[in-house]
Amino acid sequence: MIRLLAFLIVVFALGLGFAWLADRPGDMVVTFNGYQYQVSLMVAAVAVVAVVAAVMILWWLIRSLWNSPYTISRYFRVRRRDRGYQALSTGMIAAGAGDGALARKKTKEAAKLIRSDQEPLIHLLEAQASLLEGDHEGARQKFESMLDDPEMRLLGLRGLYLEAERLGDRNAARHYAGRAAAMAPQLAWAAESTLEELTARGDWDGALKLVEAQKATRQIERDAASRRRAVLLTAKAQSLADSDPAAARTAAIEANRLRPDFTPAAVAAAAALFKQNDVRKGSKILETAWRAEPHPEIAELYTHARPGDAVLDRLNRARKLQEMKKNHAESSMTVARAALDAQDFATARREAEAAIRMDRREGAYLLLADIEEAETGDQGKVRQLLSKAVRAPRDPAWVADGVVSERWAPVSPITGRLDAFEWRAPMERLGRLIDSHHDAADVAVAAIEAPAKPVPEKPIDVIDHGVQANEATSKETESRDDHVTPVTAAAFAAVPAGAEAVEPAEELTRLPDDPGVDPDDEAGKSPRRFRLF
Repeated sequence: MIRLLAFLIVVFALGLGFAWLADRPGDMVVTFNGYQYQVSLMVAAVAVVAVVAAVMILWWLIRSLWNSPYTISRYFRVRRRDRGYQALSTGMIAAGAGDGALARKKTKEAAKLIRSDQEPLIHLLEAQASLLEGDHEGARQKFESMLDDPEMRLLGLRGLYLEAERLGDRNAARHYAGRAAAMAPQLAWAAESTLEELTARGDWDGALKLVEAQKATRQIERDAASRRRAVLLTAKAQSLADSDPAAARTAAIEANRLRPDFTPAAVAAAAALFKQNDVRKGSKILETAWRAEPHPEIAELYTHARPGDAVLDRLNRARKLQEMKKNHAESSMTVARAALDAQDFATARREAEAAIRMDRREGAYLLLADIEEAETGDQGKVRQLLSKAVRAPRDPAWVADGVVSERWAPVSPITGRLDAFEWRAPMERLGRLIDSHHDAADVAVAAIEAPAKPVPEKPIDVIDHGVQANEATSKETESRDDHVTPVTAAAFAAVPAGAEAVEPAEELTRLPDDPGVDPDDEAGKSPRRFRLF
């Protein structure tokens, strides 16, 4: 565009010049070698312009002839290079599609047409072709040769990292990732692998610096960076809790400031403050975290904030937590535990049953069984509650990559991933839901199969008298004809007239201290179904 404008300007200037000369007629006389030449001014101007143009054309012709060998060689070189890049492009597409044979063919073709030192992608295509052919050793050597080239060094480290990951050599993979992260912190794969290495060996300060570098290069969002910093600071506080309480307190408080709703950070900060007798500030941190999400660790630490408190004082603190988060199962269970310690069984039972109504789970039934054993000692009722606990959904726990842990950890023990643990119910097994009437049938079958003590009365066979248990029991007994146990006639004499046939079987098969089927369960019978338990 600029050249076109310049050309137009020159033409316009020549036109103006010739027009100006045309308006001013005159003659030009030139004396040369004794001769005098007289021409008009316009003719002289045209002659000058023609001479200049002829000189320029002549110069162009001479220069073209002089440079013709180079021009011809450059033409063929460019053509050869274009063919080489076409082969390289086709080879890269073949490698991406998984066509190893075509990728190898185009690699050789591109290497003949293009010098490998001029185009580093030839090395990459050759390594990819080796991988597709299964020649991992050749690919590894090619990646290692890339380390000598500054332009290809990161690519070589990436290839060696992936090969180490494929072989399961995590130490080598982290070594290559560390070198890449030192050269280019903006590489996400290198930074993540290096972060796993630092956290694996407990270098929390180094991991914090790396997270700051990730944040500065905008690899991760600000919110994600704050979350990672909170996790790393919490881990640092836990590791320094015994050796350096002051540093642990500083790290935990900073983690809690970044994420007030992060339970491990709140627990670590409050524990550090309680060690220094700062109960008010530590309790305030726990209360904030409790309002965000009730957690048993928060409740345990909050109720035992002052070791010298009496059991009634701990009960009052548990009730204070319940006021902050009403109608929540964890609040009711916290009060129930404190009431059990205080021997207030009525309150403990009421709160435990309330927790079951809000969230039917294993821990609530186990707590209710403890209350029942402490208050009445009724082993039958305790076993009934324990059987319900077995069938109830499991309590939430810290879960990461299928591993269930009682305590939070900053990294997964399986993959080494940072912030992998989540507070949730573990994955339950697929199984059959056994309702209460099926449980009673199983107990009946067990009692029938057990050997009976000899009695003086004449034995009467249960099958002969037509006494049938429920459907499940009958199926089990019919499959065990040789295990039918005789029952005495005196036992049947105690059955009231008009009673259903199933009642004697239930009465005979119940254990002495077994309370039987819970009326609530009997009223809420549901068909046999599958569930996770």
